[in-house]
Amino acid sequence: MALSPGTRLGPYEILAAAGSGGMGEVYRARDTRLDWIVAVKVLLEAVLRDPGRRQRLEREARAVSGLSHPNICTLHDVGHQDGVDYLVMEFLDGETLADRLAKGPLPQDQALRHAVEIAGALDAAHRQGVVHRDLKPGNIMLTRTGAKLLDFGLARADPEAAPGISALSATPTRTRPLTAEGTVLGTVQYMAPEQLEGKPADARTDLFAFGAVLYEMVTGRKAFQGKSQASLIAAILASEPPPLTTLQPMTPPALERVVRGCLAKDPDDRRQSAHDLMLDLRWIAETGASAGGPGPGPAKRNNRERAWSVLALVLAAATLSLAVSLFRRGPAGDGAIRSSILPPEKSAFFFGGISSGPIAISPDGRLLAFVARTPDGRDVLWVRPLDSLSARPLDGTEGASFPFWSPDSRSIGFFADAKLKKIEAQGGPPQTLCETSIGRGGSWSEDGTILVAPDISDSIYRVPASGGEPVPVTLLDETRHQFNHRWPWFLPDGRHFLFFARTSSDESTGTYLGSLDSREQKFIVAGRSNAVYAPPGYLLFVRERTLMALPFDARRLEVTGDVVPVADPVSVNGSVQKAIFSVSSNGVLAYQGGVLAGDAQLLWFDRSGKPAGAVGEPTNYLFPRFSPDGQRLVFQIAEPRTTNSDLWIYDLARGIKTRFTFEPSIETFPVWSPDGTRIAYASNRKGRFHMFARASSGVGAEEVLVQEPDADARPLSWSPDGKYIAFMRRQVKGPTRGDIWILPLFGDRKPSPFLQSEFEESFANFSPDGHFLAYVSNESGRNEVYIAPFPGAGGKWQVSTAGGIAPRWRSDGGELVYMSQDNRIMSADIGRKGGRLEIGAVRPLFQTRSFQSALGSFDVTPDGRRFLVVSESDQAASEPITLVVNWTTALRR
Repeated sequence: MALSPGTRLGPYEILAAAGSGGMGEVYRARDTRLDWIVAVKVLLEAVLRDPGRRQRLEREARAVSGLSHPNICTLHDVGHQDGVDYLVMEFLDGETLADRLAKGPLPQDQALRHAVEIAGALDAAHRQGVVHRDLKPGNIMLTRTGAKLLDFGLARADPEAAPGISALSATPTRTRPLTAEGTVLGTVQYMAPEQLEGKPADARTDLFAFGAVLYEMVTGRKAFQGKSQASLIAAILASEPPPLTTLQPMTPPALERVVRGCLAKDPDDRRQSAHDLMLDLRWIAETGASAGGPGPGPAKRNNRERAWSVLALVLAAATLSLAVSLFRRGPAGDGAIRSSILPPEKSAFFFGGISSGPIAISPDGRLLAFVARTPDGRDVLWVRPLDSLSARPLDGTEGASFPFWSPDSRSIGFFADAKLKKIEAQGGPPQTLCETSIGRGGSWSEDGTILVAPDISDSIYRVPASGGEPVPVTLLDETRHQFNHRWPWFLPDGRHFLFFARTSSDESTGTYLGSLDSREQKFIVAGRSNAVYAPPGYLLFVRERTLMALPFDARRLEVTGDVVPVADPVSVNGSVQKAIFSVSSNGVLAYQGGVLAGDAQLLWFDRSGKPAGAVGEPTNYLFPRFSPDGQRLVFQIAEPRTTNSDLWIYDLARGIKTRFTFEPSIETFPVWSPDGTRIAYASNRKGRFHMFARASSGVGAEEVLVQEPDADARPLSWSPDGKYIAFMRRQVKGPTRGDIWILPLFGDRKPSPFLQSEFEESFANFSPDGHFLAYVSNESGRNEVYIAPFPGAGGKWQVSTAGGIAPRWRSDGGELVYMSQDNRIMSADIGRKGGRLEIGAVRPLFQTRSFQSALGSFDVTPDGRRFLVVSESDQAASEPITLVVNWTTALRR
């Protein structure tokens, strides 16, 4: 019987269907007493048709509920109401291991991490006398906090381990309903021989299933296979699966030994406890490629095992030697070697959004640089040696984005605090090279020249690697309607380079050839993201999420062949037209696959940071802005297939999204009029960003507000009386950078500067009474939030104390909230005393997972009670990096 939203089962309110299993339907529900989300499993009628079975199920469910372990899904409650029997469990947000394995094997370090967690969960259950008996990938959930073992639907207490606990009979997943005791229970693919023969099952039965699951995690294929159930059973009873190393050559021998020990046919020859298994796996995870012998856990050892251990040590040494030689000598051999890299422990990759830090491999192929978000919310530059299992963060790189390497592989360039900086790969203080705005890539030549794209709507500049004043080397081509140049990449001669140009046409958007000796540019290949040059002679770029190689002669500077696929899928951050891959000079390729890096979620939070749902589906969101009455929302959505962006209006009451702009360009920076009848925004349809406005209903023609040939204009805030719009103005050339200007909507409508200096001023926001402007400036060396009186002269008050962006007023003017440098929502009370402001102490409200940037990533409802945050997707943050050594060998097949 399906339950509709709003149905109550005891104190539990059904919210939505969440799935189904062998025992019944699962629903997402709310515990009305504690106001938290739980999972409610409504049991199938067939399971409970027998009153005796219902009583036994309830009694035995209580035994399972006694299990307390961070990697076991907790059973909270058992209930019965109006003929409906149900279980109440911990609600898990993630994907099953089965769903993950459908995409391929897990990276070795991830497989080991989850294996340790699952073994620990089994150990906890076995110590309480509970045997799972249906361990399989479908009963393991992968969440942000780790693996969770669930659905003890076939679990029964081991009478030898815990006398007095009766057997729990339930439904084997994907088979028939409740079975009698003594019947074969479980999923055949993972069943131990003793189960198939109808013999008693004990804890060692779970260890056989664990071995089969671990085998599949590492190799991506099932340990035992057959064309029919009979042949599958025969394989389990009499055959051995192929060695792990035949499918994954880099598998540590000790891991091979662990899996073999779990899959022994005779329970007496098998691993004897989940605890010892967990210790062995933990040791292998810590030791890595050198894990040639057994772990620290006790085990029976005979002459054969001792011989295997000696062989394992030899194999491990050979494997490690091979790996090191590959990284030292570059391409050698006749095949590509693939491996995977996970985010640093307790951190998440930060490759999406508009100020992110995707992977950059050093030219010598030894080091990988990337930005990852730490548990405390800081976006930090990390370096991982490719012959190591761990990465290290570089101090002083908070807020880093778009790293790139020096040609000697010793230094890394990156953007942070509206500056181009560099840092030694081994660590040390960063050095500022020049001022930028919102950097879009760099490239470093042998002679010490750095090419840099300093802004989102600018061309390519050159600057000495020792620092200095940037000098333009490209000009936006007005005949092609180019909007920007970005992602420069030096060719081997050090004089020519590639760069990406976005235009008003898909046919002319793509990769161009530029030169330090000329402003001429040559179109090379169409595309929607960047391209790089890779020896011995290819341009690599992504097309429709497939990494392609285009033969290219770097001496003649021309394409010499047809495009060839290299890898699929490869992630692309459509918000910035940046594909998530990197390549060394000696044949090492790294990329992230399986996700769209720019995809984000619009998530609701209350003031304590408690999640309260989402708006719409995950996509490339930017600039969520509430209407003055809080009933509607306008936001920007970037379209990765066209590189365009449009504005959409979302009706919060009806949950309906309506497109607001339709130009083949980028529409961005939406701002509501105080009465909610109009929206101002910026568009680069003519090259530079100009300001427009139109009715929020979408009816009628748009109005041009600001249109200058040599400056960008982006609206920031509309005054409460409707008379002024504060906007950010940026000249292509001039002594100042981003400045805050005011557009009067009366009289001659001539804009004038409000804040104009050598620093970057942005994020202006009118106070509710219109007497003040909150804004952001980097005059102190980093972005901080200030308040200044409007319109007259006067002092200013600094609000933030450790970095901040995007200030927002509460509708009564009594509070200002903003986002800190470490992605927390901060709050400061604002009071008045005479003509002066009194600013209270800044306090954090909650940590976010926002796409931190110099642009818009959150908004707050007019009453200040709820926040909508553009948050990174879970999948993009955890999706591993694929590493390929000798990637060009795949092209010769």
